[in-house]
Amino acid sequence: MSEQERPGSRAIRDGGPHKGKTGVTRIWNALFCSIDGLRAGVKHEDAFRQEVLLAALLIPAALFTPASGVGKALMIGAVLLVLIVELLNSAVEATVDRVSLENHHLAKRAKDFGSAAVTLSLLNVPLMWGLVLFG
Repeated sequence: MSEQERPGSRAIRDGGPHKGKTGVTRIWNALFCSIDGLRAGVKHEDAFRQEVLLAALLIPAALFTPASGVGKALMIGAVLLVLIVELLNSAVEATVDRVSLENHHLAKRAKDFGSAAVTLSLLNVPLMWGLVLFG
């Protein structure tokens, strides 16, 4: 196992083997990390898959509404926010589970915070859509 792959190694602690990259190389590497994150979300998270399906239905629907461009952007943004918050919640859950699988009140609190954030982002969708469509 190389220095960069070993858990606790400097390369991992300092952000991985690409941390020193700059410019287009950094952006290119970040793009592939992001794609890996989206794939992991689809593969491992049922809620994310359901929300992607919701987004696949709602985003085209938003484009065909009689709303202004700003209204459509707000509607689509509300839907995308759900996906963003779900991915962050999944990251919190994976990190908490990586640290320890034992029941601990702080682990529960961290997961509950993430869950609450997802719930608020989901409640934001009909609120935003209703305000844009019905004033």
